[in-house]
Amino acid sequence: MAGGWIAVVIILIIVLPGCAVSLFGGGSSSNSYTPVSAEVEAYEPLIRQYAAQHGIPEYVELIKAVMMQESGGRSSDPMQASECGYNTRYPNSPNGITDPEYSIDVGIQNLAACLSAAEVENPIDMEHIKLALQGYNFGNGYISWAKSNYGGYSYANAAEFSTAQAERLGWSSYGDTQYVNHVLRYYPYGRAFTSGGNQAIVEVALTQLDNEGGEPYWSWYGFDSRVEWCACFVSWCADQCGYIDSGIIPKFSLVSDGVAWFSGNGQWQGRSYEPSAGDLIFFDWDGDGSPDHVGIVEKCENSIVYTVEGNSGDACKQHQYAVGSSSVYGYGMPAY
Repeated sequence: MAGGWIAVVIILIIVLPGCAVSLFGGGSSSNSYTPVSAEVEAYEPLIRQYAAQHGIPEYVELIKAVMMQESGGRSSDPMQASECGYNTRYPNSPNGITDPEYSIDVGIQNLAACLSAAEVENPIDMEHIKLALQGYNFGNGYISWAKSNYGGYSYANAAEFSTAQAERLGWSSYGDTQYVNHVLRYYPYGRAFTSGGNQAIVEVALTQLDNEGGEPYWSWYGFDSRVEWCACFVSWCADQCGYIDSGIIPKFSLVSDGVAWFSGNGQWQGRSYEPSAGDLIFFDWDGDGSPDHVGIVEKCENSIVYTVEGNSGDACKQHQYAVGSSSVYGYGMPAY
């Protein structure tokens, strides 16, 4: 533990898990975590048993979050641990384990190794937990690679690692580049003790720079031919972070629908507002009072708003505008 105050917080977390978000994270519906399923909760006695056995008794809630993402607790291999090197009893192939208790034993052993390799100090050491979680999905090799090359986890380097591994193996894809966000939506302390959750959507958007034509975004939305795709791009980025499922950002293809949603939820600011990273910026190019474009705020510094926008000249590009620019219609402020 880094200090006595953290020890006190950890005690509060362990003793009062149901209060963690309300005590430290606000407790509104948009900021609360998504509870794990009844099937996952039913495994808690076994999770506690093997967490203690493998030296991570304080990480029960994190283990439950991993299980929820892996299987929802509805599998004979609830931790999806069959391909893990610690599995010596069953085939090392997807769903090879057919004994849920053995899956929990092996999966927790693997997660403990990831937490150790990532140098996680406690259940609220979120930066190192993110590194450990991506390592659980990609394999422990990612952890040492990310530490050596980048000093830790980021969505961008997870995407880079995934692409390189897929190319090396001749696969169409490798792992889940959004695994961290997918797991943390089920972790009650993830949102309570992290700031800057808004940065995830920025990182996702930045990985898409220079993509042209918008096909990945409008086809994901459900269109079978090209449409004006700036809102589809924003929605796609939000979905990659789990923000649509959690109700933080709506899925929208019409710019006006995005404006209506944020305005109706009391999460709207006019053009003179100085936005934060992860806010959505809406534009009115011709000044007719109707919004016609949307992007994602990368940052705001020295009264300059930096953005990432889809369908900018039919590509994903970065731009910048003065705060209060007449081109800006207003801002949607997601409640991350």
